[in-house]
This record gives sequence, structure tokens and C-alpha cells, in this order.
Amino acid sequence: MNRLSFYRLCSNRIALTATLILSIVFGGSDKTYGQNGKTAPTTEKKTAVDRQRLETVEELSESLANDLLELSVAARDRDLELTAEFFPPQLTAKPFPTHPSPIKNQIKWIGAHDWETSDAKIINASSDSTSAGKITRKAFLGNWAEFLAHFSEIEDARFKVKEANFDDTAKAVLGAEQPTAVIGATGRARIAFYVIGRDINGKREWARGSFWANMRAGKNKHWQFDSFDLINFDSLVAEKDMFSEVAIPAGVGATLPGFGTPENSGFVWHGAAAGDFNNDNWIDLFVVGGNRNYLYLNDKKGAFRDASEETGVRITAAGTAPLVFDYDNDGDADVFLSSVGQQTLLRNNFNQTGKLAFDDVSLESGVAREAIGFSAVAGDVNGDGRLDVYVTSYNRYGQITPDSWFRATNGTPNLLFINQPDGTFREEAQKWGVDDRRWSYAAEFADINADGKIDLYVANDFGEKAFYINKGSRFVDEAAERGVLDPGNGMGVSFGDYNNDGRLDIHASNMSSTAGNRILSRLFPNSSAKDNVLKKLAAGNNLFENTGDGKFKDVTQEVGGFGGGWAWGGGFIDFDNDGWEDIYTPNGFISGKSMKDT
Repeated sequence: MNRLSFYRLCSNRIALTATLILSIVFGGSDKTYGQNGKTAPTTEKKTAVDRQRLETVEELSESLANDLLELSVAARDRDLELTAEFFPPQLTAKPFPTHPSPIKNQIKWIGAHDWETSDAKIINASSDSTSAGKITRKAFLGNWAEFLAHFSEIEDARFKVKEANFDDTAKAVLGAEQPTAVIGATGRARIAFYVIGRDINGKREWARGSFWANMRAGKNKHWQFDSFDLINFDSLVAEKDMFSEVAIPAGVGATLPGFGTPENSGFVWHGAAAGDFNNDNWIDLFVVGGNRNYLYLNDKKGAFRDASEETGVRITAAGTAPLVFDYDNDGDADVFLSSVGQQTLLRNNFNQTGKLAFDDVSLESGVAREAIGFSAVAGDVNGDGRLDVYVTSYNRYGQITPDSWFRATNGTPNLLFINQPDGTFREEAQKWGVDDRRWSYAAEFADINADGKIDLYVANDFGEKAFYINKGSRFVDEAAERGVLDPGNGMGVSFGDYNNDGRLDIHASNMSSTAGNRILSRLFPNSSAKDNVLKKLAAGNNLFENTGDGKFKDVTQEVGGFGGGWAWGGGFIDFDNDGWEDIYTPNGFISGKSMKDT
């Protein structure tokens, strides 16, 4: 498969585009799947649709979404000349609000404020104080510019199509390389937008809102806002900075070759781990790159120095994700590298020699087993006082196609290395019942039922997640019985006590898709992610609350929802040291120069 085809495959997968969804919905199956994973009659009949028209509508939606990305860049760059190309000389709208109302504390160190017009009339979802009428492009964009002037710097701005409906006469250019509307096409869309940056006082601010708009494909090849009707609009403001980006001054700002270049042509990306490698009580960093590894030693002054060469790890075959643990119980931190190919174990000799250096002991330790290793986690599976290693193994996406979008079983088997008394490992995944083949991405150990034996939760990408309960000599998958089967595209998992009740809860990072939700709302307007697996695949992350009886409750919507885009690992961390665990989710993927992968 060539690079372009791979990009398209990835893009289709995250967007859940019309072709993919229609192939599932109209591919001969009249069933859907609930959260318990059992086949059940569809709770909602498919809305009668003309497949060809639906594809045209989605082409128009994608055309609009892609066009609004250009508007997003214009907003970020405060480019009013380019912004003006999206507006006719006159439109129907209220004046865009330009002045922030007083900040009110919302939670912890976060404040919030609404926005007002120049005559101090608040604009929000319930406000009707200013009548919409004809307003000139110049006047509307003058207010927009005044709003942007509230930001001393803008990091990002984005407009996203949440819902779009088009007139029956609206047509798309069939066969176009990029979705393109025929000039004159009209429709109505619900669009979300945000601006992120710092306000005039230097505080971090996230202005976010949504609006309805009547849209028209203009002769200038840009969609035009014939109307602009705000639904909601407010801002969140950080009263204090929690973190600052310091990679470059801290000495860890390495630049990796761009994905798809000859120097970085693989299909995987790479991770990092923290640990004290030289036992000086300062945290160091081990980073896996595209063609080398980095070991950064903490200089105790707020920076790091690259010790990769002197410690013997630079030229070691690069893996996907490092796991820091003391496998031989000698008091220093060793490193296991999950890899696409042979797995790698680096033994730290610091406590033996007094000098920080690593030996590759993969072959003699028995871990040099083949896998599509995407991550690894350590835990004492058999309670013998030695740490064992579980490797999640994927498959070669782009070369191998999953045999199901949500119940795939043609991934490669996961590995379980049991630590032996002689310092070697024995691979026993099948013996322990955890040789999962569901395109596994990440896993985590925890004693979830307080029986003194660690259990294992596995996030599978194209397969339902697994929750392996340790029975002493074997694991049994009880994900369905315990309420955490979750067929979402799993990329990460972490345990933490989000509500401070003394029980471990689970955060699973999946994918959320604006385009997928847009299409599915047309096909299944009354269903939800709980009763429609397609909507679950586009819904995003999950938070499962431990109910104390060995089972879990999905509280995702109750506590706020976690649409994280193409989400990866992350997990629980108390950002502000207030005793309550927060959640961090990294997200994103490869993208073209135009960002047109909506």
C-alpha cells in the first residue's frame, strides 16, 4: 500500500466517512450492538435514506468543513482580508459580541465569562436582547476583529461543522480530488468554533461557542455565511498558569524527521518514560525516536543533558514505547522496549559498577520475541516478588485490514513474559489466557477486586476491550460481566480514583469524530452510543466508575463527556495538587499541510 492510500485509510477510519459507514450500515446486516457486546435487534430502524444523496450531502459537508479550516487559519492569523471572503456584502446577524463580561469563578482555578455587545447586552443561548437584521460585512467583521483584539496572542482557532443539511438542489462536484460544492449550493449548518490563547492581561483563555448559519457556495469558491445566529458563546479563563512549554530550554526539544520521509517511513510513532536511572533522586527521561533512543539525565537545575551515547542506548534498535522497571531487583531502573519486531530489554549496571551504562540482554533473557509491540506494562502476575511484563501487540495497519471495525480478531497475539528466578523470562501469554489478538494498543495492571492478585485491562483498537481477572494461575476475561467491554477504538487505559471514594476507576481513551457523528445523526437520529455501536465508535473517551461490587458504571456523560479527537494514552494526574485526580488525554495524528482530514 502506498503512502497516499495509507493516509486515506487512516483518514477514513477517524472520520467514519460516508463510504465506511454506509458499507457497514447497508452491507447486509440489519443488526447493531449494545454496550454488552451481544448481538441485538436494532433498537432504532435506519432512517430511510437515498444512499447516493447521503454521499452527496456528506461531500458537501466535508467541502464546508474543509473550507472552514481555511477560515480557522485566517482567524488564528487575524487575516481579515481572507476572512472577508467567507461573507457576502450583507448578511442577517446580530452584532458579534466584543466585550467580556466580569469573570466569575467556575471551578478551582478556572473562571468563566460571557460576552457582550458594545452596548453591554449579553449574548448567550437565552438572550434575545438584540434583534437579528441585515448587517454589512464590514460592520460584522469589524466586531469580529475587536473580539480577536481581546487576545494578546492566539495559539489556535477552529471552526467545525457539527450538523449540516442542504437543499435538495445542492450538488457536489463528483470525482473531485477534494470534496467540492457546485457554485450556488445552499444549506444550513450548526458550527462550533473556538479561539485559544492569552487575553490582554496574559491569562490563558478559551473562547468557545456555536452558531447556526445559512450557507451558500459562492463564486469565489468559498462558502458564504448568509446568516450568523449565535447559539451560545462564553470563555473559560485560567486564573493562574499551571504549566509552561520548556522543552527547548530544558534540553529535550529534539526534532524528529517528518512522518512519511525516508528517515521516518514506518507506520508507528514512539513514546517516552520517566525514571531515576542514576539513583540521585532526580527524575530522568528515556525517549524512543524514529531511528535512535534518547536518555536525558536531570542536571538538578531545571534542565537535562543527553547521555544517550555514553550510556550505550543511542544506537540500540528503536522501539515504540519504553517501560521503566527494575526487572532484576538490584535497585536500579532497567528499560524494556516494546517494538515492531523483536522486543528489547536493557539492563542498567549502575549499582554494579557505579557508572550508568546499559547492556542489551534481550537474547539471553528470553524477551527477543517477535511482535507488533505497541506498549508494555509491568506487574507481579504470579505474586513471586518479581515483575513480569505484558506486551500489547497490534498488526500492520495499512497492510493488514482488520476483519471487523469493532470485533476484529486478526491482530497479532499479545505477549506475557513471566520473570524467572534465574533472571530470564518465559513467554506464557497463552498459558495465562491473555494472548489477545484484538489489535491491542495499551494495557494496565491493578488489583481491582482487592484479592491480592493484580488484574489486567487491555485497550483494543478494533476489538472490544478486555478485563482479565487474575484467578491465581490464569486470567479470565470478565469485561462484559463487569460493565467495561467498551467497543470504542481503544488507544489507552489508566486506573485512578476520580471521586475519592477509595476505589479505582477506569479511564479509557478512544476516538471521537465530528464527521462520524454528523453522518450518524442523519441515519440514527434517536439512538445513542449506548445502543448503537457506530455512534460508540465516534463518541470518544470513557470514564467507568467502580461501584464497589466488582462492577463498573459508565459515567462519561454524567461527569462531562470526553471528546478527545484521535485520542491516545494519558490518564489520571492531580494537576493542581488539590487532592483530586484530573485527566489528561493527548490527541492528534498525521495530517496534510492543509489540515483537511476532518
